[in-house]
Amino acid sequence: MFPLILSPFSAIAAGLTARRVARPGFTAPVPVICCGNVTLGGAGKTTLALDLAQHLERAGIAVHFLTRGYGGRLAGPLRVEDAHDAAAVGDEALLLAATAPTWIGADRAASARAAIKAGAEALVMDDGMQNPTLHKSFTFMIIDGEFGFGNGHVLPAGPLREPVQAAARRAQAAVLIGPDRHGARRLLPPALPLLTARLAAGPEAAMLSGRRVVAFAGIARPEKFFASLEEVRAVLVARHSYPDHHRYRPAEVARLIGEAERLDALPVTTAKDTVRLPAALRQRVSVLSVSLAWDDPAALSALLSPLFPTMSRA
Repeated sequence: MFPLILSPFSAIAAGLTARRVARPGFTAPVPVICCGNVTLGGAGKTTLALDLAQHLERAGIAVHFLTRGYGGRLAGPLRVEDAHDAAAVGDEALLLAATAPTWIGADRAASARAAIKAGAEALVMDDGMQNPTLHKSFTFMIIDGEFGFGNGHVLPAGPLREPVQAAARRAQAAVLIGPDRHGARRLLPPALPLLTARLAAGPEAAMLSGRRVVAFAGIARPEKFFASLEEVRAVLVARHSYPDHHRYRPAEVARLIGEAERLDALPVTTAKDTVRLPAALRQRVSVLSVSLAWDDPAALSALLSPLFPTMSRA
């Protein structure tokens, strides 16, 4: 009922997005790869961006990241430095900067120019599919298989930033992460290449297997993190969900640590949450990281190699 009532506003939102993305953007002299999605919230953009950068760096390509710096107070464009924290540049920027040079700023064209001047041979955008300021050489449309496209409506009637078909027309490939529980692939154009992958637990999994844990997460879908812990056979004695990009107060984290001690458990969170913890308490909280495990890694290389001739010779 509510989606129907809000549908006129959804039509307006979709029209505004279509008008915005139609504007021409700066064409960089190096390949620009966008990791975007059509839904609000986390679909795995940062995880894919990190995977792509590692893939390209193994081929000897100097990668720089571009991201908005959501949740940070600094506007950019600027390069993320060791002295920055999540309050300054946002949590995703800190995660990316641990792998490759990272630039924040809403104007992706300005960030791109700065990155290229600093030696970038490839630019990987974490989000920005609906940002028109920079022309994309290749766009991956990421889909969370557990969530799909929600109710299929554009905001405010649903979780979509724009209609699925409109976004798919601007993408060169789709990436489905996890099992397709809602038939998302049926809504994609048949000619659009579809890569599939799953989230794989990091090396911390061995230490967490069989351990009692107090799990907490402030990400778009905390239940995904809780499921990852259960998959590695951690015993969840408590779980706490917080809003996405939640800024943890020292007293709040101290309570979580105290709860874990009382329950003879480990406090555990995500890598993204860790960078938002007070520095003095960070070492007292364990982390479970995740990466992408591709069903067909060669398919990813085949899609990227036309952009990078040296990759095919590597």
